Amino acid sequence: MADPNIEVVQSLSERVIGNVERVIVGKRREVQMTLIGLLCEGHLLIEDVPGVGKTMLARSIAKSIGCSFRRIQFTPDMLPSDVTGVSMFNQKTREFEFRPGPLVAQIVLADEINRATPKTQSALLEAMEERQMTVDGVTYPMERPFLVLATQNPIEYEGTFPLPEAQIDRFMMRVSLGYPSAADEMRILELQREHHPVEDIGQIVTAAELVTAQAAIKQVYVDDLVKEYIVDLANASRRHPDVYLGASPRGSLALFNATRAYAALEGRTYVIPDDVKALLVATLAHRLISSPSAPHYILDRARLGPLMRLRRNRPLLLIDIAVPRDIDPEVNQVENVFLYNIDDLQAIADDSLQQRREEVARCEAIIRDKVRALLSAPSGPRVESSSRPAFESE
Repeated sequence: MADPNIEVVQSLSERVIGNVERVIVGKRREVQMTLIGLLCEGHLLIEDVPGVGKTMLARSIAKSIGCSFRRIQFTPDMLPSDVTGVSMFNQKTREFEFRPGPLVAQIVLADEINRATPKTQSALLEAMEERQMTVDGVTYPMERPFLVLATQNPIEYEGTFPLPEAQIDRFMMRVSLGYPSAADEMRILELQREHHPVEDIGQIVTAAELVTAQAAIKQVYVDDLVKEYIVDLANASRRHPDVYLGASPRGSLALFNATRAYAALEGRTYVIPDDVKALLVATLAHRLISSPSAPHYILDRARLGPLMRLRRNRPLLLIDIAVPRDIDPEVNQVENVFLYNIDDLQAIADDSLQQRREEVARCEAIIRDKVRALLSAPSGPRVESSSRPAFESE
């Protein structure tokens, strides 16, 4: 029997994702990642080219859950007070009054965050980590839920200020929307033929439902073997010779929390190793810095997941760390769940490749035999150049 709290999470996620997909077409996994960040009270870094729907994603999420939404366009001349707000002197009351900035919202889109100076970027640190901000010695709590979606362009770096490690580590996950498929782009054109569909969506989730879902996420069971698996992956990134800076304990905690939310979205009250593998790159890759001695294919895109996509398009760390197999079904309620090892998958792939090679070799042998037969056949009537000998079907 399904857990009632998990059913609440599933119902909420399906409604929100379905509502957002009316605007963001063909990006269900990216929308799901954003929702995971919201359920875990984390923050997301969206690294992508302009025009793929980053602003619309944040705005659609905000409208779906009835949250306030503000967008900040970062520029080099922006000051921290332009983000947090400023205290202004009221001549009538003879007192200072606080005028909140765009950071005072529940969902904040920090567009092109790397265009601002480090001093302005630091204005987000306290709000992201402690859910509060301090202006002129006065602390203002952030209204919950509070989610920061920061974007940066991976193409143009002229006139930018790369995020320092202290700030980039505060983002729970990094996602990329990417370009839509041809069919999805055709649908986008049709949906916006008269007006933008974001104007048609409304609130479908209440604040009480969201709070209940966030509480349910914290009750998802994680076996000690899965916890050990997460820690081993983080430690492997710190020991690897091609990594200068590995994942921090904050990264391990982000992966731990994200897997609990992912399991709940899948309708489970427990986490399995597949959940860890599904979220490893999104939660840890942006925290790693490759070593100067690393191969060129790592140094080219150091922020896009060094060591995560090097061996046959599969995360390298997953190959080096054994997946736990001995999870007790009676403890975590796993029944008939096949917890496979990455080596098993490699064996399956190798077997499939070998079968294809054998099939190609067999076809080549058949063609060679037929060619030899034609060449060794006694000379007969001259065959016109336009005609071709017909091979017998095998």
